[in-house]
Amino acid sequence: MWSTVPMSQDGACPGDLVPQDVKCPRVQLGQEFPRVAFRGHIRSLPKLMEITRPSLASHGNHKENSPFLNSSEAGKGGDYYDRNLALFEEELDIRPKVSSLLGKLVNYTNLTQGVKEHEEAESTDGSKKKVSKSPSMGTLMGVYLPCMQNIFGVILFLRLTWMVGMAGVLQSFLIVLLCCCCTMLTTISMSAIATNGVVPAGGSYFMISRSLGPEFGGAVGLCFYLGTTFAGAMYILGAIEILLTYIVPQAAIFHPSDAHDASSAMLNNMRVYGTVFLILMAVVVFVGVKYVNKFASLFLACVVISILSIYAGAIKSIFDPPEFPICMLGNRTLSRDQFDVCAKTVVKDNMTVASKLWELFCHSTNLTTEHCDEYFLMNNVSEIAGIPGAASGILIDNLWSNYLEKGEILERAHQPSVDVAGQKNNLHLYVLSDITTSFMVLVGIFFPSVTGIMAGSNRSGDLKDAQKSIPVGTILAIVTTSLVYFSCVLLFGACIEGVVLRDKFGDAVNRNLVVGTLSWPSPWVIVIGSFFSTCGAGLQSLTGAPRLLQAIAKDNIIPFLWIFGHGKANGEPTWALLLTALIAELGILIASLDMVAPILSMFFLMCYLFVNLACAVQTLLRTPNWRPRFKYYHWALSFLGMSICLALMFISSWYYALVAMLIAGMIYKYIEYQGAEKEWGDGIRGLSLSAARYALLRLEEGPPHTKNWRPQLLVLLKLDEDLHVKYPRLLTFASQLKAGKGLTIIGSVIQGNFLETYGEAQAAEQTIKNMMEIEKVKGFCQVVVANKVREGIAHLIQSCGLGGMKHNTVVLGWPYGWRQSEDPRSWKTFIGTVRCTTAAHLALLVPKNVSFYPSNHERYNEGNIDVWWIVHDGGMLMLLPFLLKQHKVWRKCKMRIFTVAQMDDNSIQMKKDLATFLYQLRIEAEVEVVEMHNSDISAYTYERTLMMEQRSQMLRQMRLTKTEREREAQLVKDRHSIARLESLYSDEEDEADPVPENIQMTWTKEKCDAEKRNRGSAVGSFRDLITIKPNQSNVRRMHTAVKLNEVIVNRSHDARLVLLNMPGPPKNTDGDENYMEFLEVLTEGLERVLLVRGGGREVITIYS
Repeated sequence: MWSTVPMSQDGACPGDLVPQDVKCPRVQLGQEFPRVAFRGHIRSLPKLMEITRPSLASHGNHKENSPFLNSSEAGKGGDYYDRNLALFEEELDIRPKVSSLLGKLVNYTNLTQGVKEHEEAESTDGSKKKVSKSPSMGTLMGVYLPCMQNIFGVILFLRLTWMVGMAGVLQSFLIVLLCCCCTMLTTISMSAIATNGVVPAGGSYFMISRSLGPEFGGAVGLCFYLGTTFAGAMYILGAIEILLTYIVPQAAIFHPSDAHDASSAMLNNMRVYGTVFLILMAVVVFVGVKYVNKFASLFLACVVISILSIYAGAIKSIFDPPEFPICMLGNRTLSRDQFDVCAKTVVKDNMTVASKLWELFCHSTNLTTEHCDEYFLMNNVSEIAGIPGAASGILIDNLWSNYLEKGEILERAHQPSVDVAGQKNNLHLYVLSDITTSFMVLVGIFFPSVTGIMAGSNRSGDLKDAQKSIPVGTILAIVTTSLVYFSCVLLFGACIEGVVLRDKFGDAVNRNLVVGTLSWPSPWVIVIGSFFSTCGAGLQSLTGAPRLLQAIAKDNIIPFLWIFGHGKANGEPTWALLLTALIAELGILIASLDMVAPILSMFFLMCYLFVNLACAVQTLLRTPNWRPRFKYYHWALSFLGMSICLALMFISSWYYALVAMLIAGMIYKYIEYQGAEKEWGDGIRGLSLSAARYALLRLEEGPPHTKNWRPQLLVLLKLDEDLHVKYPRLLTFASQLKAGKGLTIIGSVIQGNFLETYGEAQAAEQTIKNMMEIEKVKGFCQVVVANKVREGIAHLIQSCGLGGMKHNTVVLGWPYGWRQSEDPRSWKTFIGTVRCTTAAHLALLVPKNVSFYPSNHERYNEGNIDVWWIVHDGGMLMLLPFLLKQHKVWRKCKMRIFTVAQMDDNSIQMKKDLATFLYQLRIEAEVEVVEMHNSDISAYTYERTLMMEQRSQMLRQMRLTKTEREREAQLVKDRHSIARLESLYSDEEDEADPVPENIQMTWTKEKCDAEKRNRGSAVGSFRDLITIKPNQSNVRRMHTAVKLNEVIVNRSHDARLVLLNMPGPPKNTDGDENYMEFLEVLTEGLERVLLVRGGGREVITIYS
């Protein structure tokens, strides 16, 4: 990438590499070029003697958003173009040289969140830029140890022994196996995603959002954020439990008023101390993350030492088990912290006196039994070893589960006892179960102890080789922690008595931490170590969660979170930290570790589920960019991991699972509703493309059945000179007809040369898209540039759509003002389009007086939609009013259907048949048959036809005059003439060939005589107009139009909308102008008319 070649003494560059006036910079011998980050690797460029690049300064460490060169750099001809690339020099501003591209990419820097991006503060003030610190962490320090620290946590020390006691060794193995398989499969998926290109800081959120799109990314990112925040609350609650239960119980503020109030007092203490701890930790995080990171190794050391002490204690218990006796009354376990001697009586001064235990059960210091608890009298007090040791064979007793209901006394299965009822007011003397336990409850409580696998990916910006370190380090961490959990389950079951295992708070062993009783050399090793490790984990959560929220806010996919993207000058997320502390306070107020753990389990499981989904989707789609360096993944493993995540969610707590999914769904729909304008090349877009391709190929198998037919619209829009939509109500009508369903394509034609008017076409397309958004038309836009408008329309009709998703109906605007215009191109384009649609077997809708059509905000509370069914053309006339009535504008209108009866028709029978037909179609409408018996042609009809033909003949003659020819030439010459304004459906016709503005003629005698003859014939033609006789065919057509118009106006003059069959254009093109006149006469006096022409196939059926 960097070349070293000799230089001349004056510093000029050799040869033809750069222009002669450019000096090449020197790098002194032995000078080290700054390190730069390239795709996660650290490359230190060699010590260079001399460098030929003239723009070395621009390849330093300044911030570059895009690896491509901008246009300003392209302007520096001497610095930029090489003679060897002269063939490409005109495009070098958008297609840079490979060397320039690599020079930009090599400066890609990947800093962790919370650090100033590329030292922005230094670069903006013009001072010299600092060289950013290169990522340098390896697999051990960057991934393995952080994952270990995050995975090992409060559950291992406070709840694992209790879980083994309740579930038994076998079911505990199953719980650990389920949770570890979930995280291992998720790690495999995460490794594939993490090694598929550069993963910036942001970790799991970045991976999911860039793989599944902004909607999923935002939803899962916020779930992961909430999970991390509640994890902080859980760690704080764990630290407070250790503090108040095992270290300084005297520090409790609230004390139980009676024996049964102990639980609520403890919860209140947790709330107060938890809030204080939360505030202190938030202040520490606010002051500086560096202090948290400095103590991270200390906290990890506490975890490692604590675990090692458990193994040491288990080994020691084989030959020298620790002394932790348990006092049993019958088979019931007594709470040891309320008495010292485990006996009913004691010998004091050679006298047998009542012990403290007797006083508690009999409420007397005398050895009287009248007030004693019956169970106390009938059963013996015995003392057994709490830690029998690994060689005792206690493992057999602990293999099976022993789930308890809330308030149930802990009993030893094989201990002899007399089963009699005791006094309820003495229950506080026994060790009780504080919650109802089951396999599902234990899964929810244990799962947080396997989370933390994202710690490596979250630090990807600090890693020397992220694509290698993340998979290796994370998988090794999971294997290590899984082995520790499995071995701990086995050791606890083999070394500790069952009733002690089921004793959550160590009441039976004198309020000692149960796992601490097994440790060596002292229980305090575990107590102190677990306290500091939980505090450290809480600090890590409060450090990581705000940065995650800041990353989501900076992506700007959830608008109301924008405030949390800001922070202190150095990038620290102050506002995000405040919100995190407030949410964590909610977890603190719950105050129960066992209730908070399932909540964060849900959020983490949701996150892991989508990581697996992302990997599976990308693998199955086989997108070209899916090229992970980590090869040991498979879509089946990802689906298995996803299934386990989903199963664990509902196993641990089905209602929490529903709530978590509801939250994620609401966030997803919110981002979708806001319209996330992010294109990250995500897998969901790829999935959409694959699904669309599959659906299109299925549609291609054959034409749709009549039952599935619906109008797929191609709306031909007219634009004015400023590229504004001339008749936006066409779009309104389309949206009302579609009601948001089916395909809608908005097409328009711009006249001109494509190379010259491409920008104009782009602007027109954007204008139409904006208008579509205003009118709420969901569809596509296509603007075609053509030399002739008629050709452009023909291209649209032929080529719009794709495969089976093609339009079957064309919506065409009426050519207003065609009578007043002497230019025939407007109506000729209209009739040409009608012929094109007929030839293509497409339906045609022509809304006349479209400006009077209702907007989407109007409501018709009454009125009729009248259908004039004159000829049958596939049932379009029946279907269209039904579809319009689905929209709120037309919903309350009634439908009336009129049909015409001739002389030889039975109108009564027609009405009955039509009513039956509509009943079978399931369409509610009034039916009316109109009789048209009078077939005599009136004088008005004859006169109207005569006027029409005279006008046509006159215009035809006028077009041949010299004046009109010169005007035509002027219109062609002027680009901004009225021909452009007249209509985009106008065309450059062949009737009048353009002539030059100045006509140079050499007159001869023959030419002069011919010119006189032409003028004479023109005058004669004008005289012939007076004596013209109308064509009988035109008279008949005019008669039909007049008679039908009379009947329609008479019956439907107050209708909200009139639909009637549109007659086809004449086969002989000479009668085109007369055809326009017939349509005008047919629709005169009607406010809103929709002319309908079928496509030649049935679109409605009576069959189900």
